Amino acid sequence: MDAPRIESTLVSVDVLALRFDPATRAVLLGVAPRALDPFAGELALPGVLLGRGERLRDATRRAVTGKLGVAEEAMTATGQLATFDEPSRDPRGPTLSIALWATVDPAHLGGAGPTWVPLTAVPPLAFDHDRIVADCRPLLADRLWRDTAFTSGLLGREFTTAQALDVTEVLTGDRPYPANLGRTMDRIPGLERTEQHAASLPKGGRPPLVWRWVS
Repeated sequence: MDAPRIESTLVSVDVLALRFDPATRAVLLGVAPRALDPFAGELALPGVLLGRGERLRDATRRAVTGKLGVAEEAMTATGQLATFDEPSRDPRGPTLSIALWATVDPAHLGGAGPTWVPLTAVPPLAFDHDRIVADCRPLLADRLWRDTAFTSGLLGREFTTAQALDVTEVLTGDRPYPANLGRTMDRIPGLERTEQHAASLPKGGRPPLVWRWVS
């Protein structure tokens, strides 16, 4: 059965799809080459034109699943960031762009998927997507530890203090003192420090504490 036809508007939805990779200690951004002109073959954020009457979260899912090839069950949370209204941002004509975030669970990713690049080293992107990423990074940093859906979606149900420090450093540009970050996390509803510790690091030292979302 064919999918229902979506009547498009002149509003685009461009998504910063993010996942955390503990192995490289990096927050990664999903990008994909464009299939059509303009900028065919160039990397871009996943984006679609918002359908008439379509909710932003539904357009976000459509962009991430359709343009990145990420399964819908891999998406853990979505949210809105900012609107970009530069008239010349699209060579086809004026369009508004609503930038949104989506967090992705690596456990549900298949073999063939998007290109994942470090958020701190994003290559040149099509349209004004470089500006979108640059302008949205401080907004993402502000959401961390304030927005439970974003934070838990990025770090997962369980994570270590070391991983919390890594994500905070990537998004804010500064690595906090572990004790200060621990006090911040202690005040977050639904997040608890467990009595568990992760496996010791190769260089030895005290193993990091494990945190868990309980609601």
